Amino acid sequence: MNKGAERLKYIEEYYFSKKLREVKDLINNGAPIINMGIGSPDLDPPISVVNSIKESLKHKNAHQYQSYRGINDLRLEISNFYSRFYNIKLNADENILPLLGSKEGIMHISLAFLNPGDEVLIPDPGYPTYSSVTKIVGATPRYYNLNSKNNWYPDIDSLQSSDISKVKLMWINYPHMPTGTPAEISKLEDIVSFTQKNNIILVNDNPYSQILNDNPVSILNINNSFKNCLELNSLSKMFNMAGWRVGMVLGSKEHIDNILKIKSNMDSGMFYGVQVGAINALKSDKDWFFNLNNIYKKRREIIYKICDKLNLEYRNDSVGMFVWAKIKNESSSEKLSDFLLYKKNIFVAPGFIFGRNGEGYIRFSLCINEAQINKALKRLT
Repeated sequence: MNKGAERLKYIEEYYFSKKLREVKDLINNGAPIINMGIGSPDLDPPISVVNSIKESLKHKNAHQYQSYRGINDLRLEISNFYSRFYNIKLNADENILPLLGSKEGIMHISLAFLNPGDEVLIPDPGYPTYSSVTKIVGATPRYYNLNSKNNWYPDIDSLQSSDISKVKLMWINYPHMPTGTPAEISKLEDIVSFTQKNNIILVNDNPYSQILNDNPVSILNINNSFKNCLELNSLSKMFNMAGWRVGMVLGSKEHIDNILKIKSNMDSGMFYGVQVGAINALKSDKDWFFNLNNIYKKRREIIYKICDKLNLEYRNDSVGMFVWAKIKNESSSEKLSDFLLYKKNIFVAPGFIFGRNGEGYIRFSLCINEAQINKALKRLT
């Protein structure tokens, strides 16, 4: 009677949930750990955002339940943001659903569209949550290979020649995490064409499009993509608001209505003040991203020096807030990560946690100030 549900047999506690506890214990015991493993922005949101949430607390409805669909002004500002930065027109009442973070959206989308026995195409390497949520809802992960030879894009011909009769949904994530591969419209067009031909729902998880990237791209830029495509986005990385938990899912009215059926049974709306802060953030102009990315560029240059010290191979045009580096010797990613943690007091993410094709790589986060990155560099000299 007291045993856990059957689904717990197929998933494990999230790697970072476990590993960060270990890192915290090491710090509590006096180890001067420099955490370069996780993409949690260390910078502040725009000051106007912080001020706006303070003012919002005076609103007469600030502390009441809010709409499951978010307040009208938030959906309108999401629509305006997509118009300005992606040149896409979205109907605020039909094509947009605010979320309590885009990670929530992965679960809601999966619950809305997947049945037990359905198969899901999941990138390898990729975000581990795609796989764990697929298992939680009783569907079957079907991993597709990404590698440097194909610039970390799927081999569409290989997928088409395989048995995909049970595939219901496909996850992609461009700009890609963990590799930093930019989004290319021509490549995305091929993927959209493949999924439409095979009646597959395609979801692009797009939280890094504004980070170290001069050409933000949405999958919804592609003609007729609304037929079968959804896009997730988030304020976590763009505006340093990870803890605020503000995301969005975008797509056709039919798809959004289906997701709302799930969401409205799962939460009771986003806190009013958070929505007001999100509205303010979304009004930011290009200068915000210019200044933010200048900070990340400086940090990335120092991390490249760390990679050189460790004899790692990396691309110098990666986008997003990570540096993905290949291990040239025969050391495993876990072995190198543990060496850096226990011998140099530097924590980086081992590539194996992102999938089989992540083995042989490690990932550095840019979410740490220059002084700390320089200190990590000195520890390697």
